[in-house]
Amino acid sequence: MKPDQAALWSGRYAGAGDDYLFGTAPNKFLSAQASRLQSGWTALSVADGEGRNSVFLAEEGLRVTAVEISPIGLHKARRLAASRHVEVEFILADVLEWQAATSFDVVAAIFVQFVGPAERAVLFDRMRSAVKPGGLLLLQGYTPKQIEYGTGGPSAVENLYTAELLRTEFSEWEVLELREHEDVLEEGVGHKGHSALIDLVARKI
Repeated sequence: MKPDQAALWSGRYAGAGDDYLFGTAPNKFLSAQASRLQSGWTALSVADGEGRNSVFLAEEGLRVTAVEISPIGLHKARRLAASRHVEVEFILADVLEWQAATSFDVVAAIFVQFVGPAERAVLFDRMRSAVKPGGLLLLQGYTPKQIEYGTGGPSAVENLYTAELLRTEFSEWEVLELREHEDVLEEGVGHKGHSALIDLVARKI
């Protein structure tokens, strides 16, 4: 049976109490891409969670839309945005079903590995169509080696990314950066410790 993602993630976010499961600081990879961003650009944060990444993009001067399936995650995200005095358009929706009415200069997809290969095809298709020609996709995920570390991410190896998989999925894009590497994450209690990561920065042609 397909898990109820809204209930699953709401339970995880509620379990953190008033704290944020993945912290309030932006993802390290995403924040390192700040030099690629321009104030006034439009951005979409996919499966935004508790708002750390959408709020960061808004603080960089982007006009941000964030899609999240969990009402509790969205509540926390709104609270974070208010505390940082930025505006984000938060949308409660399943990213596998939601279709953007417009396209964006930047799409950020940070650890969106909650789906297997079949649903990933749908998710990636939605992400590709959401990027304007000339726009950027900023993606970070875990590689299969992450299973050995168990410091975050899914337990299903088929949900994880390899460079070959991403190169194939975005073969018609200009790949500006694609690397597998290891680092120590300190993203709340959800992502904590030595981790096997993969980064992709790609421009839609």
